[in-house]
Amino acid sequence: MLESFIRNSLLISIILAAFFLRPEIAKAQDPQFSQFYAAPLYLNPAFAGNTQMSRAGINYRNQWPSINANFVTYSAYFDHYFDRLKSGVGLIVTRDEEGLVGLRSTSVGAQYAYQLRLSEKLTFRPGAQIGVYNRNLNFAELTFGDQWDPETQSFQNPTGEVATGQSKTFLDLSFGGVLYSDNFWFGYSVFHLNQPNQSILGEESILPMKHSFHAGYKIPINTGYRKGFSRNGDERSITPTAQYKMQGGFQQADLGLYSTLEPMVVGLWYRGIPFNTPNGFSSSESLVLLVGYSYQKLAVGYSFDYTLSDLGIRSGGAHEISISYVLSLRDPRRPPADKLVIPCPKF
Repeated sequence: MLESFIRNSLLISIILAAFFLRPEIAKAQDPQFSQFYAAPLYLNPAFAGNTQMSRAGINYRNQWPSINANFVTYSAYFDHYFDRLKSGVGLIVTRDEEGLVGLRSTSVGAQYAYQLRLSEKLTFRPGAQIGVYNRNLNFAELTFGDQWDPETQSFQNPTGEVATGQSKTFLDLSFGGVLYSDNFWFGYSVFHLNQPNQSILGEESILPMKHSFHAGYKIPINTGYRKGFSRNGDERSITPTAQYKMQGGFQQADLGLYSTLEPMVVGLWYRGIPFNTPNGFSSSESLVLLVGYSYQKLAVGYSFDYTLSDLGIRSGGAHEISISYVLSLRDPRRPPADKLVIPCPKF
């Protein structure tokens, strides 16, 4: 019991220091999704309306479920494309919960993207997001050293710690763009352009800008029928993809491959930095395995992160589920603009 108390107290102290006490040293990073293309509006506001139709989706991630300091992230979104305006709009709601100290972050973002045809084969989509963030701390979930009763070997005493400023709401601005053709795309997004102060305790803790570079190339498989498709019209392709992210002093890369054999999709990629960066940072975080299923307008994906870092697989890795549904709210008199759809994977 005492050993467990000491361990939990140390964990609480470390996490509190990281989030609140030393904001000039420790900068919080945004939550992430392994299935980043299954969370398109979270990845880049330029993806708003990129299906040329309407779309609704949800994402769920549980990271390190085997320890009491796990992170759980939920996200839901809806977007729609207006043909005549060549514009896409989107709405995304994201909530992140930290299991040990009860820190919660909730954001709501409204997005707009414009579709600009540069040539017969090349299209560019700039996009922007304006969002509102709220961060709050559930003080009742915290346990402090003065609550420990050595006689009963339990936490029974009232704490002398006082909670002040348990919530913070702030405005957030983001921008992104995607350049793409029938088989290739390259995107860039930057979140927290205004670098808002996210401190709950009334001090200064700047939320650093998050940069993401993402790209891929779809390679159609020769099936003997129409290249890239089966006799029944099901897609057959291999798509190597890459993403590089940085936020504050944090850097990370995702390198992987999707194999699409509709209705199934299988993906495998590596997450981390396998070599030393200029600031001395080097880390291999995880291997990610994805299995996805798509049927007509519905897509469902499950992925598992096998932890490669010092936490090891005993942390439980990370489980992630995505569900999206595309529905047609467009004018039936106008043909679908299939050639303008970004060729990135659904997951």
